Amino acid sequence: MKAIRLYNLPDGTCTFEEGKIPNKTNMDVKTFFAQTHVDDYEKVAHAAPRMQYVVTLKGKLKFKVSNGDTFIIEPGVVLVAEDTLGKGHSWDLVKGEKWERLYIPLKDGAEDHFIKN
Repeated sequence: MKAIRLYNLPDGTCTFEEGKIPNKTNMDVKTFFAQTHVDDYEKVAHAAPRMQYVVTLKGKLKFKVSNGDTFIIEPGVVLVAEDTLGKGHSWDLVKGEKWERLYIPLKDGAEDHFIKN
């Protein structure tokens, strides 16, 4: 599956890389939950609250990382959020009326299974 990983650089900024998550991968997760509501803090730059997968079900978003680069997330792309420190990322909805998504928090120290392109 196509994936984009957010991660921190040593100076505290956030960047991303493109890659994939292998099919039929068993993941060491805590739980998962769905969300459609958007809190105001989510639209301004923020770090991920924990290491997690974010699976978009509906909506198309433009993410901006703290180094200024941007990328698009849409259904079918897994976001691997590992930017838990620093300035983090922000996003804007560019298609659709809402962002439907699943959050899948990984257990502390769990493998993210991300393979860089």
